[in-house]
Amino acid sequence: MAPPSKYTPEFREEAVQIALRSSKTVTEIGRELGINPETLRGWVKKHQQRSGPAADAPLTLPERARLKELERRVREVEMENAFLKKAAAYFAKDAQ
Repeated sequence: MAPPSKYTPEFREEAVQIALRSSKTVTEIGRELGINPETLRGWVKKHQQRSGPAADAPLTLPERARLKELERRVREVEMENAFLKKAAAYFAKDAQ
């Protein structure tokens, strides 16, 4: 039988809420609160499983900016890839 937890349910919930709202990593928050980061990570994971995915939540401003940057990077890489395919075809024809 597992020993009783030294953290109250209220403390756990507050720690999870801090971790979800903060821009800091779970490791940083765990250290600040004096909790093993892996323990806090487990609490957060369990909380997210209980509450379900936040797919309906709108993107925050930093998330939108990151998405836009990633979409731009994907377009750039696709253009580079198309160019390299054409160059490979050209040099393959030239070698024969």
